[in-house]
Amino acid sequence: MSYIKEWLQELWEDIHESCGERSWPGRLVFWFLLVYIAFQHLRDKDYYGLLGGLNLGIHEFGHLICGPLGQTIGILGGSVVQCLVPVISLFMFKRQRDYFAWSFSFVWLAANLHGVALYISDARVLQLELVSPFGGDGETIHDWNWLLNHWDVLQYEQEIAQVVRVVAIVVSVIGVLWGAFTLWLMIKGGGKAEDERMKKALPF
Repeated sequence: MSYIKEWLQELWEDIHESCGERSWPGRLVFWFLLVYIAFQHLRDKDYYGLLGGLNLGIHEFGHLICGPLGQTIGILGGSVVQCLVPVISLFMFKRQRDYFAWSFSFVWLAANLHGVALYISDARVLQLELVSPFGGDGETIHDWNWLLNHWDVLQYEQEIAQVVRVVAIVVSVIGVLWGAFTLWLMIKGGGKAEDERMKKALPF
């Protein structure tokens, strides 16, 4: 327990130090874009958004890499991997000490969760237009129709989708608030270190 407390303390201090060294104006513009994406998903459950194409590509890649592990994991893998990649990006940004970018990771994860919730809610009505980028003449499987049938819980698809949607909203709020917090640290710190690095990098 003391190790975890010490690690969290070091992380907290690193967040303050790193954000204090960074410039905020450009990130503020990007933060407004994240707020827009989060709001659109909250306003419209069918919102595809700026990240929709990327998320779909990762979803299909998830099927590809999980397929050899069996049919159930292969079908579930699309939704799992598309949500796992934004989580992995948190660790990547941690290594880069870019803690503001965590706000993007959270909003990106939320967008994927909204997409999964939409997919789950369609499990019985089957109205979504399915995409199979790898081609083939066989019938395209509706992931969540197959999974919920397999687990014998298809009748609860709306309740399950609503739970995922609530989680998505919570994660998006965390992302927006985290971005605002790190921007405040940048404004308070002045971002002088990053400004100096950018000036040195200019060819004139």
